Amino acid sequence: MEAQTSMLVESFEVPTKLNWRIINDGVMGGMSDSDIQILPEGIGKFTGKVSLENNGGFASTRGVLAQLPDAPYSKVKLRVKGDGKKYSFRIRTDGQYDGVSYKNDFETEVGVWQEITLPLADFKPTWRGRMLNNIPPIEPTQIRQIGFLISDKQEGIFTLLIDWIKLLD
Repeated sequence: MEAQTSMLVESFEVPTKLNWRIINDGVMGGMSDSDIQILPEGIGKFTGKVSLENNGGFASTRGVLAQLPDAPYSKVKLRVKGDGKKYSFRIRTDGQYDGVSYKNDFETEVGVWQEITLPLADFKPTWRGRMLNNIPPIEPTQIRQIGFLISDKQEGIFTLLIDWIKLLD
């Protein structure tokens, strides 16, 4: 059996590999709030509160890759500890603030570290929450941004701990 090729995208060591930023529903008048912190033990902590006020309902964090993937990877693997809520892992193949993003949702278990594998072929193209048709699949060597989003009317406080993010063949 061949060794699996992988690329460590983020491990939340200080300094982090990616420049993380927050994008919440305030861009459209919503009231959700979130933050991403790097804990001393090298864990990312995405936390906040989703509000449905003013037609809001999402919180997200996004990081820009410092280098493009160097191989035709086929999967993303995450090590996360959640709060029982559903999150969406997002990929963008351009450097734009707004545009097509590819999403793959995953469920978390309360207080349990999970290793979650998301095949790139299962990611769905979206734009501002709407599913898109006739969009080509993700080209792995063009991945520019990654991120996490919580939405789907999951009002209230949330916390997602992220140990690492990898691309695998």
